[in-house]
Amino acid sequence: MSGGDAIARRALIQGAVGAATAPVLLGNAPAPARRKPAPKGFLWGAAISAHQSEGNNTNSDAWLAENIEPTLFKERSGDACDSYHRYDQDFALAQQLGLNCYRLGIEWARIEPSEGHFSNAELDHYARVLTACRARGLAPVVTLSHFTVPLWFAKRGGFEVADAPQLFARYCAKVAERLGGLMHLVTTFNEANIGLLVSLFPQSEAGAELQRAAQAAAVAATGSPKFSRLAFADPAVTTPLMQEAHRRAYAAIKAARPELPVGITLTTQDIQSAGAPSLVADYERRLYGNWIDVARDHADFFGVQCYTRLVFDEKGMVPPPKDAEKTLSGYEFYPQALANTIRWAHRTIGKPIYVTESGVAVADDARRIAFIDAALDGVRACLDEGIAVHSYIYWSLLDNFEWTSGYAVPFGLAAVDRDTFVRAPRPSAHHFGAIARANRI
Repeated sequence: MSGGDAIARRALIQGAVGAATAPVLLGNAPAPARRKPAPKGFLWGAAISAHQSEGNNTNSDAWLAENIEPTLFKERSGDACDSYHRYDQDFALAQQLGLNCYRLGIEWARIEPSEGHFSNAELDHYARVLTACRARGLAPVVTLSHFTVPLWFAKRGGFEVADAPQLFARYCAKVAERLGGLMHLVTTFNEANIGLLVSLFPQSEAGAELQRAAQAAAVAATGSPKFSRLAFADPAVTTPLMQEAHRRAYAAIKAARPELPVGITLTTQDIQSAGAPSLVADYERRLYGNWIDVARDHADFFGVQCYTRLVFDEKGMVPPPKDAEKTLSGYEFYPQALANTIRWAHRTIGKPIYVTESGVAVADDARRIAFIDAALDGVRACLDEGIAVHSYIYWSLLDNFEWTSGYAVPFGLAAVDRDTFVRAPRPSAHHFGAIARANRI
């Protein structure tokens, strides 16, 4: 989930809306009591994205945005978790936990570092990554664009330019041709409606001023008045172009790999209304627009990505209750939101449902365990209601670069030493792994 001060985990804006190579040895935590076996083929996983974990993604728009002045970012991504080199350590950890899938990103800025020129060396790198993932018994769930784009694409106007859909589809076709056979599932955009979510959040004048200054700095640094990043662009302009990009990419991937399931993920927060008459339908339209139709017509599955609830009254978004537990991302601790959004997706879209992100940033790991348990209780309730849910993928395996918040917002099942890159599993990792190994939900 992303957007604004209240939801800063993977928000592209804030205030505006290792050394060891040996595998980590894990304890044999007892499996917590769960009610029933998971459905056949259920995917238990954890997620990361390319830019947030790989490090040194220097050809991307995000890297530029982190390194200009003024910037919206509290710190730079730098080496991140060095997963570009240490990916097999991540896979080994997931394997030892007992997971059977892994959600990861392929970075467009690496694959196509300049317009129309594709890197065979980087395609080979990601082939090694996906092969290593499979060798660890993990089904790769791949995202082709997780908020970042190549710098050249941002300089020419990003998803505000008429031919952007063709360029994105060309990249997706190249990846599918070379790497599609190694994937289990693939999605085009991560949270394709992110711009619509950001637009729902109130924005302070100070935040707006900083955003304008950062945009001006990016224009000056690139010499391109067309410079466009997704979080700062007008969703009325970008949304139809991204939707066409998804449709074209879906067709291109299917042409290269007809058997590969191609899906879409949206940020699917639990929309609630304060008082009557209910404003839920109105704000669902604002959050999803006609992405619902795109998901119905051009997706083999739908990825639910839910973290909390958003409550609205006639004036707009209502802050969480004063006595509500807050996460380190600033939003309400509300794991029951997941079941509500699964029900919404089943009722509204009608495609096979995968939970592709669910997680929490907390200092007390016991609260992470409580969040996971409550979220899984919601998945179980949906299964009992006859809704086919095919996965639970926790965000994230590692503490990684949480966009404008930097490294101060810990979502990970494992901490990462910023100097040595050693991955240190938390008790929540053992807890979640025991559930996955038992395959009961």
